Amino acid sequence: MRQIILDTETTGLEPKQGHRIIEIGCVEMIDRKLTGNHYHQYINPQRDIDAGAIEVHGISNDFLSDKPLFIDIVDDFLHYIRGAELVIHNAPFDIGFINHELILAEKETTSHYERVADFCTILDTLVMARRMHPGQKNNLDALCRRYGIDNSHRELHGALLDAEILSEVYLLMTGGQTSLSLSSDITGSVPADTAIRRLKGDREPLTVIRANTEELEQHDERLNFIAKSSDVVWRK
Repeated sequence: MRQIILDTETTGLEPKQGHRIIEIGCVEMIDRKLTGNHYHQYINPQRDIDAGAIEVHGISNDFLSDKPLFIDIVDDFLHYIRGAELVIHNAPFDIGFINHELILAEKETTSHYERVADFCTILDTLVMARRMHPGQKNNLDALCRRYGIDNSHRELHGALLDAEILSEVYLLMTGGQTSLSLSSDITGSVPADTAIRRLKGDREPLTVIRANTEELEQHDERLNFIAKSSDVVWRK
């Protein structure tokens, strides 16, 4: 199964107010293993970024001035995600912005672009987290604390960094491989109390304690009592 963990950064909170995508970050996972086939793109939004948004992601208008427009990267981006399951934290936000960009791209070209749900399935990890942890904070930082993920290097939000962190959170939430290593031989950390401990082949024989006569009699009495109301399969 091919999954794309996806995140975006934007100029503001609402596409209906003219806000645009300025960064897309994606990491690819196939059969729950990260492949290293990432997608990362900064985008010139052709408008100013809200001051509040800059405080969140730290991306400035000057930095984006020489970056491509969404219309320049749309085909490569859609080719990358097509047919995958998109894993997104608060999916309506990111999908809403992507679909808004596709509508704008249609107006600038003669092309027709399907909406994301037409060619991808979508899994919202925020919805999943709220089901698993009702009444608790379920933003990405809170989930990192809950699952013991070190995100101390995350001083600001960034689409690719957040997608990488979300991939680790998602694997822990769904109980599977958790290492960001690309090697299929590394399966991530397992809590000490649940780790499998293999016994050595040359170990001392295990001591076998057999039931004594009194214990066998008590066992037989118990079976007789059970047999009054139901069949006793141990005697068959």
